[in-house]
Amino acid sequence: MRLRTILAAAAAALAASLLPSQATAQQRGGSGSATLDAVRSRGALNCGVSGEIAGFSLPDSRGVMQGMDADYCRAIAAAVLGDAGKVRFSNLSAQNRFTALQSGEVDVLIRNTGWSLTREANLGLLFAATNFWDGTTFIVRSDAGVSSPKRLDGAGVCVRPGTSTELDVADFFRSNRLRFTPVLIGGVTEVQEAFLSGRCDAFATDASQLAGFRWRLGPERARQYVILGEMISTGPSGSMVRKGDDRWFDVVRWVHFAQVTAEALGVKGAELAKHADSADPDVRRLLGRQGDLGQALGLDNAWAYEILRQVGNYGELWERHITPMGIERGRNALWTQGGLQFAPQMR
Repeated sequence: MRLRTILAAAAAALAASLLPSQATAQQRGGSGSATLDAVRSRGALNCGVSGEIAGFSLPDSRGVMQGMDADYCRAIAAAVLGDAGKVRFSNLSAQNRFTALQSGEVDVLIRNTGWSLTREANLGLLFAATNFWDGTTFIVRSDAGVSSPKRLDGAGVCVRPGTSTELDVADFFRSNRLRFTPVLIGGVTEVQEAFLSGRCDAFATDASQLAGFRWRLGPERARQYVILGEMISTGPSGSMVRKGDDRWFDVVRWVHFAQVTAEALGVKGAELAKHADSADPDVRRLLGRQGDLGQALGLDNAWAYEILRQVGNYGELWERHITPMGIERGRNALWTQGGLQFAPQMR
């Protein structure tokens, strides 16, 4: 019995030395989330992004991070801190993004990261929400006469190592019994420059990233390149958090759902005043005028209102960052319009 007591005490001491559980955080007067409490304590959200991808996260001429992923970081800050400007962006590569999240260097990763079983099962991380449905394809020179990925037999293909694209490309060529030479280059900018300089015949990555890459070349130069319409894979990408902090997972996931719900209800950030006296219970709950949805997440009841006021709904983000690149909504349309962007009931 004495040995059993000693072992139990040792186990309890070890558990106490680990990250605080939700119950422990609540006993200490916290929110029930170690991550949420840390964000509030420092007064800023540490958000991991690429920092190199047009339409998602790329600094403008003033050095301000722009893009859908960047605005998702701001939306979380608006919900948690009441201020969308309280974000510290960390530019992460495909190689160090998961380590940065695992170690606590960032609170959330929103970096065009594809959802897969092995990533969620092996890394101690969870995908919280899908902000973009995408797929892998290729960009080639217009004068190459290539109209399908199956016409790339024997091609040199630029691809970033450590990405799901690397596996997609290998699987595609293998399953179609085609030959190719992988040209592995780590950074987004570096691999783009390698393709433009002729080091490879094709460049493979997410279709959205290729659209942003081609768009940034300008109209004249963009005509020299064509993005193949056939995707060799398809899948969701979005926000990622550490396992073991369920309350933080809920916050990040429902920030996305709030923006999708707002678009479905026709509630735009630029038009909030006209919804102030809405009799629609769904709108009233969304804006914090009815119910205690914020308290359920450990947030102020005006959390979604602040997201919309300072950042906007999902459709507004799309129009701001994705439409200029010529990408249609497609699978990213609302579920009410035949797309895959869906939100459960906010009640």
